[in-house]
Amino acid sequence: MVNRKELNPEASPEAAYGARLRSAREARGWRQDDLADRIGYSGRHVSGVETTRKSPSRPFSVAVDIALELVGTAESFERQWGEIRHGALLNGFPEYVVHEGRAVEIRLYDVGIIPGLLQTPEYAQAQEDGHVERGAITGEQASERVAFLAGRQAALFRPKPPMMFVVMDESCLHHAVGGPSVMRAQLQHLVDVAARPNWIIQVAPHSLGARRSFNLPVNLLTLTDRSVICYAESQSQGHLDRSSASVMPMLTAYHQLQGEALSPAASVAMINQTRKGLP
Repeated sequence: MVNRKELNPEASPEAAYGARLRSAREARGWRQDDLADRIGYSGRHVSGVETTRKSPSRPFSVAVDIALELVGTAESFERQWGEIRHGALLNGFPEYVVHEGRAVEIRLYDVGIIPGLLQTPEYAQAQEDGHVERGAITGEQASERVAFLAGRQAALFRPKPPMMFVVMDESCLHHAVGGPSVMRAQLQHLVDVAARPNWIIQVAPHSLGARRSFNLPVNLLTLTDRSVICYAESQSQGHLDRSSASVMPMLTAYHQLQGEALSPAASVAMINQTRKGLP
């Protein structure tokens, strides 16, 4: 019997790619050689990518997308390869994005920056331009990040869109990104999105003080089987957590934060007031 190497998708972006490739292949009942025949590579090469002994390439990823009918979708392996190649995503995030594209409920909390799924293209570009000016990334990487975000946003408009719950710290509304015109359009976009039936947007005001549940961004996904996973990150590390023992307390804390935050109507009023106060 052939030894089957256990995969840890959180070990690295390449490991997340390999684990997802194996999962997609096995979901179709294909052996490594079956996939290899369809994409023009050897079974040994497929095995190497799945177990991180070989790094995925763009041609390999494109071939996989064609075989798995994922070209141009939110689950594209070519897109995931691009993020690995240019180091634009933290560990754990590529796999998170795959789950995000399938989740039935998405809960977001952010501090200082408007959550990515709510950013306008101009806001997102201005934010990445700031990273370029600091020398943290290249202009090409900035463009790829903005395009990747657009793909995530587009994936929300599926036949059965997820229920979206967003709590933003009040600081998100006041952190100037891209100048007054960009911020004005961004805040108006929040108001427009809040009117959609599957979106609930709330603001956690500064007055919450110590009653604020989180100090760092948190993403919680409810999957089709009603299980919940959590993704959280620091400045340099990302972590995807599936353990109910640690995820359930995070979900409870999120519910508590929703209870403490402004109501959706009061939140929209604050967003409008902030927008009107811009120069």
